[in-house]
Amino acid sequence: MNEPNLKPGERLDGLPSQAVTIIQNPDMFAYSLDAVLLAYFANPNKKGRGLSVDLGAGTGAVGLFYAKKVPGQVQLVEIQEDLAKMAKRSVALNEMEDRVSVIHSDMQAVFDQIKPGSVDTVLCNPPYFPVKETTKQNVDEHYQIARHEVAIDLPKLAQTANKLLKNKGKFFLVHRPERLADIFAALTARGLQVKHVQFVYGKSDREANMVLVEAIKQGRPGGVRVLPPIVAYTKDNQYTKQVQNILYGAPWTLES
Repeated sequence: MNEPNLKPGERLDGLPSQAVTIIQNPDMFAYSLDAVLLAYFANPNKKGRGLSVDLGAGTGAVGLFYAKKVPGQVQLVEIQEDLAKMAKRSVALNEMEDRVSVIHSDMQAVFDQIKPGSVDTVLCNPPYFPVKETTKQNVDEHYQIARHEVAIDLPKLAQTANKLLKNKGKFFLVHRPERLADIFAALTARGLQVKHVQFVYGKSDREANMVLVEAIKQGRPGGVRVLPPIVAYTKDNQYTKQVQNILYGAPWTLES
């Protein structure tokens, strides 16, 4: 691993199972368990040999964690210049410049750099909260764009993913369970058929607080499968064995 050369306010966070280290600045934005679980959940076609794109990449966590389990090229698209530069430095820090690149762009305007219909896999950890008059938004611009649908909403995200993907390409998304109806509606209306859903629970006796979704472009309607749940914490607020293995266990492998 190269030297990190951190700037003021920055820190290093890592994912031991994937041997990846991410440069972050908590005052701007920092990834959390949802990014890890999205990268873990994604099971691309062709064992990941094709092109994969992480939309709204932030500091690059999802794309870099995912890139360690696939052999193909991975492109990280991020609208915020500060975060895109940080992601680029994390790519260099992990010595992955040969397979991972960063594009500073609005994802809806990236088609002059990524040819429509050329992508095998799209991943996204998007803003979770719709913008309404009653919505309490983050004052900080970095968090506002990351958490609220200021720059893009679900229908536009689905349309962007559809335009990037090849037919039968896969779209992987992490979101909030209360938005599930919106997610299904947005994806289905734009030719992305949901095939797998997996719920994530903070604790086993609580409601799900995350949902992982896989959709296929021009897939057959119906046939949605709900996978076994992921439970993050024990009653004693420790990671469950399942999550400990994801974070600290052996490097991830793809399903056959």
